Amino acid sequence: MPSPREEGSVSGPEPELLAGAERERRRRADALEALLPALAQALDVRDVFHQVSGIAQEIVPHDLLELGLLSDDRSHARVYAVSDGGSVDEPEFALPELIRSSLSSQIFIVSGIEGDPAAGRLRGRLVSDDEEGRPIEVTIDPLRVKRLAELGIRSLMRVPVRLKGEMIGALLFFSCHCEGYRAEDADFARRIADHVALAIAHQRLAEEQRRVAEERERAAKLEARVAALTEELEARGQRPVGVSKKWKDTLALATKVAGTETTVLLTGESGTGKEVVARYLHRASPRAQGPFVALNCAALPEQLLESELFGSEKGAFTGAVASRPGRIEQAAGGVLFLDEVGEMSPAVQAKFLRVLQEKEFQRLGGSRPMRTDVRVVAATNRDLAAAISRGEFREDLYYRLHVFEIRLPPLRERPEDIPALLEAFLREIGEGVGRPAAGISREARDKLLAYAWPGNVRELRNAVERAVILCEGGLITGEHLPISIDHAAPVTPAPAGFPVGGVDLEAIERSYVDQALKHAGNNRSKAARLLGLTRAQLYSRLEKYGLG
Repeated sequence: MPSPREEGSVSGPEPELLAGAERERRRRADALEALLPALAQALDVRDVFHQVSGIAQEIVPHDLLELGLLSDDRSHARVYAVSDGGSVDEPEFALPELIRSSLSSQIFIVSGIEGDPAAGRLRGRLVSDDEEGRPIEVTIDPLRVKRLAELGIRSLMRVPVRLKGEMIGALLFFSCHCEGYRAEDADFARRIADHVALAIAHQRLAEEQRRVAEERERAAKLEARVAALTEELEARGQRPVGVSKKWKDTLALATKVAGTETTVLLTGESGTGKEVVARYLHRASPRAQGPFVALNCAALPEQLLESELFGSEKGAFTGAVASRPGRIEQAAGGVLFLDEVGEMSPAVQAKFLRVLQEKEFQRLGGSRPMRTDVRVVAATNRDLAAAISRGEFREDLYYRLHVFEIRLPPLRERPEDIPALLEAFLREIGEGVGRPAAGISREARDKLLAYAWPGNVRELRNAVERAVILCEGGLITGEHLPISIDHAAPVTPAPAGFPVGGVDLEAIERSYVDQALKHAGNNRSKAARLLGLTRAQLYSRLEKYGLG
């Protein structure tokens, strides 16, 4: 039996093989170090992918290298970069079930690949499975099978590309040799993939920083545009006053849509400043040099509204002694602002729908259609969706108007705007009456700030105008304010889930009764069952709300 020394001194082919393997491992490791400088040259991996492939060739030989990225749900993938300069503009493709189920594998090697381009099938033997040599077959895009066949690809190795522990894609090494890859190649392939993942992380960080910078630049430009328009309108005495975030967001929305020809619907409570925003939108639009024509649909009876809107021909009705253009014609090249559009009668709604759909109309009493070039901005404080359910407003007209909605917040939701509005109204009203107030006492200011303002900005302006007249150039105090404000209880914040200013329970109940009647086809007994009421209880509510 040889001694330990004698045993250690034995020489043969095995130590030489081990030494050769170690030298090969070191050579591959040294080549790997050249990857980082190459990837650091560009922020987009695709720009240096051919160079990456050249360096990787010394580590894991291949005839083609691809970087594929997964969709968020990992059901699809797309080729992001290829080493031979091929097209990467292909759309995402669905991953076969076999590929999806293997995504969690650290290594996926297939040898002996044979392609059938006509059927879009690839066949081979799985090397990286416990059942080594198990035949597999997948169906993929026929064009992709054809391309691999033309390149003479016979084997592949796929290693995952991970960011923060999540697989975002894969690096695929293709070889024209039938047994091109072995399990021991996977370690170096994974290290190459890790370098690529680091480059992608830097690339995405740079892209995110660029997006943030662009968003900031857009926001700054938008803010500057809002400020410039506000100053312009202030010079005209039409300044949209406000410093709150909600008010600035409203103006920002108006600025964004102003540059288009889109129909805009302004919604919100009465007195919130819908016409002010409409004029602001007009000044911000390409139609700023055109007319701004306003019409209050609630202020006129049906026939007069129709005549005002569409115009009339001589003899169209008693007193029509001459042809007269309507507001649509007057607004040509500019903006037509329809306030309280929800008060239009069904007949006028039907005619105005044609203006929005076909850009044409007829005068009252006329026989020939007339073309129009007008942008429509409409406003309402009504719930038009509820009006549709009651049959009071046309659904098709609603959707034509409701292309871009801007909801104006009530004054109670932006109390920080009250001081600025007070100053603006004091200056404007003081100039109008010729005796501006000396100011507002702290007591009066506190009461104005504490009030809920159900009438919104319009109510605030009326209160200031009354106070300016009563104070006769002196200081506005609490005694100059309307009684409703002077004796108003302090506003307390509403609990979560409840609107500030309370809930209109009667309106809610009336709406449910109305909906139940419609759903039941006006069958009172069925409607009562839907509401959980007796017939007597239902009849009392029908009488109370004037329904049925």
